[in-house]
Amino acid sequence: MIFYFSGTGNTLWVARQIAKVTGDNLVNIADELRREPQTYTLSEGERLGFCFPTHGWQPPRIVRDFIRRSTFVVQPSSFIWALTTCGDSTGQTMTILNRELDRKGLKAETLFSVVMPESYVCLPFMYTDSEKREAEKIANARQQLTHIVTTVRNCRRGVAELTRGATPRLYSYVIGCYFNKQMVTDKKFTVDEDVCVQCGLCAKVCPVDNIEGMPPAWLHNGRCTCCLACYHHCPVHAINYGSITRKRGQYLMKEKNAE
Repeated sequence: MIFYFSGTGNTLWVARQIAKVTGDNLVNIADELRREPQTYTLSEGERLGFCFPTHGWQPPRIVRDFIRRSTFVVQPSSFIWALTTCGDSTGQTMTILNRELDRKGLKAETLFSVVMPESYVCLPFMYTDSEKREAEKIANARQQLTHIVTTVRNCRRGVAELTRGATPRLYSYVIGCYFNKQMVTDKKFTVDEDVCVQCGLCAKVCPVDNIEGMPPAWLHNGRCTCCLACYHHCPVHAINYGSITRKRGQYLMKEKNAE
């Protein structure tokens, strides 16, 4: 069983590559949160994986909420692993994840990070990658996944292959804490009504059902995880986050991108 969260497709692509080989079932965290709290019972020898993007050098809010409201029944032979995608580095993301899992009596014993094309564009120094850099990152990820798939399939314990960055504690516990407490908000999202084609795609792809109406409006209910799925999926770039994204690019990971 692989629980995943993905806003722009990077993590979904990675999770799919692993599931194709291991045969593990892919479960969308966003869909599970739309249901009543669940109990997930693993069979003897079954693998349990968590795949998600790094948000501000921490696990996304939606992932932490899912773990907190769920119950996991594992077996002594269960193999628990986790993988995070990132544009550059992860900081202490996996340490924070394991603190959440520890509350449930769980621990991810094998950990990976995979650098993928950048999708966060809401800060002055953050841009989407060039096409050349995108291709390089995807090629490197594909090569890395060959090893990751083998490790997960064989249930190798104690592996930690993470790109933490130069100052991981600073990233996660100072910058990351500020980012996730103060900057994860839907209050800056706007739509250019004269550009919007009212396709409804932004509302459809929102993992927390935070967009309603035509033209679209954000609900300001505190559920936004700032995954930017709405921004990147918009076919006419009618959605922006303040004024900073007006001249920024869009990015979606599609299977053809990785062929």
